[in-house]
Amino acid sequence: MGDRSQLCSVWLGSETGILKGVSLSRKQAFNFCNTSHLSRDQEVRALCWGDAAESELLVGCVDATVKTFSLEKGAFTESRRCGDPAEGCFSGLAALGGDALVTCAESGALRVWRQEGGDEPVTQVDAGKNVCRMRQSPANPNKVATGGKENGLKIWDLQRPEQPAFSAKNLRDDWLDLRRPYWVRDMAFIRDSDKVVTCTGYHQVHVFDPSSPQRRPVLEVEYGEYPLTAISLTPDGTAVAVGNTQGHIALLDLRKGLVRGCVKGLAGGVRGLQCHASQPLVASCGLDRFLRIHSLEDRKLQHKVYLKSRLNCLLLASQDLQEGGATAGEAESEVKEEEDEGDDVWDAMEQVEERQKRKTTEDKETTKKRKKAQD
Repeated sequence: MGDRSQLCSVWLGSETGILKGVSLSRKQAFNFCNTSHLSRDQEVRALCWGDAAESELLVGCVDATVKTFSLEKGAFTESRRCGDPAEGCFSGLAALGGDALVTCAESGALRVWRQEGGDEPVTQVDAGKNVCRMRQSPANPNKVATGGKENGLKIWDLQRPEQPAFSAKNLRDDWLDLRRPYWVRDMAFIRDSDKVVTCTGYHQVHVFDPSSPQRRPVLEVEYGEYPLTAISLTPDGTAVAVGNTQGHIALLDLRKGLVRGCVKGLAGGVRGLQCHASQPLVASCGLDRFLRIHSLEDRKLQHKVYLKSRLNCLLLASQDLQEGGATAGEAESEVKEEEDEGDDVWDAMEQVEERQKRKTTEDKETTKKRKKAQD
């Protein structure tokens, strides 16, 4: 199993509690789980790397446990209880260096856990109710952002968690002086700046700048008519990819606030979306049970992977996704977990052609009447 796990460059978590790894270079997909103990309580809701070398995966489950998966051994090596399942599912998971990790539940319980702390968190913060997402800053691991339904964007410094370092202000009232609701579904930290971009359940994309005195968005863009569920920053940092509940994915320019283009082919709502750190690729997964990888340059489909279960989240390796195998830009390839043995049986069967139907006496009489009528 260790050899298989080291081949995988894309990792996904499913509703059935299975951790799935996909090797695009070998055109193979693998399941990593104990099939004898599968249950809905082990549904995977969050994934993140456990270390900078990307040798370990942290897997957050619905039953409030965080499992450690070793890529070298190809197996789960540790399981830790982080909170109470009654507080809701994990809305975010992140490694803090060493043996520390950060979790955030839907109830707003933002916690830091360490081995020496035992079963109790060393830091606990109330991020507000109905938290939909927690994200960690790639530049500063001690900085995280949270947001949810009627719970605006907040940026926390875990070294000084008494109060948020930044708290966004609600949008201005509309032209009827009515309050505009807000619903943060996902966010991303913009590289080489303090800015944070968010997507909302009201098909909006907002850019906040904590370094400016303005607490409202410095940029506001709308896309489509359906709730946005996921967002990811492109490698150059000038655009974001957003996905919604109808399976639509679009690239939005953060400088002009315009739509660069759309990605087609999805048949269900988007739950996981991530752009590669260095390659012009975007990976997506969701309710249609497919992993799809599109090119950001021409927006064409590069890979399509059927994984048999509804998918909640995905995680890309920082290495070349096609290293040691297929070249970039190849035609669409479909990877299946198991080969269908029944195909050989169907191929070996003799093909039977349908014979022409004999005309009955009634058909002959009808034909004669038509000829007489024509004459």
